[in-house]
Amino acid sequence: MEAEGLGWLLVPLHQLVSWVAAGAMVFGGVVPYIPQYRDIRRTQNADGFSTHVCLVLLVANILRILFWFGRHFESPLLWQSIVMILTMLLMLKLCTEVRVANELNIKRRSFSATDSKDEELKAPPRRPYLDFDAHHFWHWSSFADYVQCVLAFTGVAGYVTYLSIDSTLFVETLGFLAVLTEAMLGVPQLYRNYRHRSTEGMSLKMVLMWTSGDTFKTAYFLLNGAPLQFSVCGLLQVLVDLAILGQAYAFAHHPQKPAPHTVHPVSTKAL
Repeated sequence: MEAEGLGWLLVPLHQLVSWVAAGAMVFGGVVPYIPQYRDIRRTQNADGFSTHVCLVLLVANILRILFWFGRHFESPLLWQSIVMILTMLLMLKLCTEVRVANELNIKRRSFSATDSKDEELKAPPRRPYLDFDAHHFWHWSSFADYVQCVLAFTGVAGYVTYLSIDSTLFVETLGFLAVLTEAMLGVPQLYRNYRHRSTEGMSLKMVLMWTSGDTFKTAYFLLNGAPLQFSVCGLLQVLVDLAILGQAYAFAHHPQKPAPHTVHPVSTKAL
């Protein structure tokens, strides 16, 4: 009788917990980037943050959305991808504005044209899209170029998915690529830290939130019966987060000796 009497309380409580968990999945992924965004705005320096993190997340979440058309998964995961794409575009916009404002070199790089000087940017490019320079990929000087690239990738990937949506092998491979790409999220930051033997400019709060968020996300996958690809790659993502935290600890206790040459005020060490 007592258990039946508590039933009216347990049902709405369970629903409340489910809503909170769903909300955490949708918005929890973007929370780690708030301290990094604020740090970049405050210092007007984006050198410590690898914009390739944005590239990885944009590709991963676009592929995940396309995977949803072939195999529907829980709606919170779909909305999480949409929110994350918008967040990464905001991060790219800020990093690009800060980097261009601090550049000493007057040359500019674009997605659809070769390097040009400021005055040359006012004129339309002679051969748009034919002058793409792979050496400067994802190092462009205009936010519009990043948007063009994202739209081009989305269009091509969407068209291929439309043609192959009836293939189970293709859909499952697409889902695996989506979560595997997301699992590699921390790799650009991990490589950047290793190359410079330093985590200066990287928000430790961001990485700690990565770790806690990825741990929660992986547990969510396991408990809610998400596709196997999600759970396996979630575990891999947690391992990469822990490796970055290990770097932060190691470089803090064994800092690199300062180089004898003069350090210029503007650094180009970010990827």
